[in-house]
Amino acid sequence: MAITQAMCSSFKQQILLGEHDLDTDVIKIALYTSAATLSAATTVYSTSNEVTGTGYTAGGNTLTGATVSLSGTTAFADFSDTTWSAATITARGALIYNSSKSNKAIAVLDFGGDKTSTAGDFTVQFPTNDASSAVIRIA
Repeated sequence: MAITQAMCSSFKQQILLGEHDLDTDVIKIALYTSAATLSAATTVYSTSNEVTGTGYTAGGNTLTGATVSLSGTTAFADFSDTTWSAATITARGALIYNSSKSNKAIAVLDFGGDKTSTAGDFTVQFPTNDASSAVIRIA
């Protein structure tokens, strides 16, 4: 089992078909344990090896504050940081997915190791929203 950070290959094809609108669709983020297998080949959200615990609901959080920008030849997207409050959970990674479009996968995040909160905030902090750092980039 492994979580490998990547933009999902199916998402790349689907954006060319006009299937996603990050500004208006409901984009969610779900957390996963180290037992999960997530990679560029992931196509849809699944509850298999999703985190369970106090303060976490299956399906994860809805992402807000979507911004889509262009710098030179690179398009990029970002979201506001998201927090599970008063949570007791351990997560190794996450899946960003489009719940408006049959839970189609967008991107896999690898936290680089287990991250834990005990009756506290568990926050996913997105990187700087620019052409070289944003969580979703198309160059």
